[in-house]
Amino acid sequence: MQEVRSAGRGHPWLTTRTALRVPKITAAFWVLKLLSTAIGESTSDYLVHAIVPELAVLLGFAAFVIALVAQFRMGRYVAWTYWIAVVMVGTFGTMAADVLHVGLGVPYAVSTIIYAVALAAVFITWSRTEKTLSIHTVDTPRREAFYWAAVVATFAMGTALGDFTAYTLNFGYFPSSLLFAALIALPAIGYRWLRWNAVFSFWFAYVVTRPLGASLADGLGKPASVSGLGLGNGRVALVLALIILALVAYLAVSRTDVQPAAAPHS
Repeated sequence: MQEVRSAGRGHPWLTTRTALRVPKITAAFWVLKLLSTAIGESTSDYLVHAIVPELAVLLGFAAFVIALVAQFRMGRYVAWTYWIAVVMVGTFGTMAADVLHVGLGVPYAVSTIIYAVALAAVFITWSRTEKTLSIHTVDTPRREAFYWAAVVATFAMGTALGDFTAYTLNFGYFPSSLLFAALIALPAIGYRWLRWNAVFSFWFAYVVTRPLGASLADGLGKPASVSGLGLGNGRVALVLALIILALVAYLAVSRTDVQPAAAPHS
């Protein structure tokens, strides 16, 4: 506790512990995480083709900032603000990854590595500062800042990775989905039967849900000429939005995903 106080002495509000700011990890969490990654992909792809791409990215960034500000102002977990923030991170994270490839010509393999390095930097800094990466300790503004930095990096890296398998490796969307579905089973098996570390297993699964959801969304929305079903990005995004709204409304009312208060530090 002394280390935490010393680290935040100049700005004590950064390390002032309040309520936990992220949800309990339940089946609903993983379903919504997968849906939020899918809608981020579909919404981004729809916007950059429906309006001027530069304007779409600007709007995506503005929505991303507004959503995060609203989330930080809550000072606790609130289903609506949290999941809106996740969706906005997913949308802008997709745009950020696409800017590197489409705008700057960076190959998907390289952008995947760039975002993986960024994610590793976030995790290393977070771990050295807070001595943990557990989401069950995200109860201060500084810890929440690390959490959302990691989330942004996972979304951007996952987008690039999904595009790498679909385009660079020519797997296509649905074969890529099967690959990532198999990968996401690894931490579940490792945690359940092989005694893998819970924090490692969580973040492993969290990272992989991004390319899994994005590949599924692309497979549904993209035209048949590029191995999709041709349902359209706009339609896919709308259906996903309705499902997300229903699930978040249920969680907001039932509060079944609100974590109990963290135990005081010794």
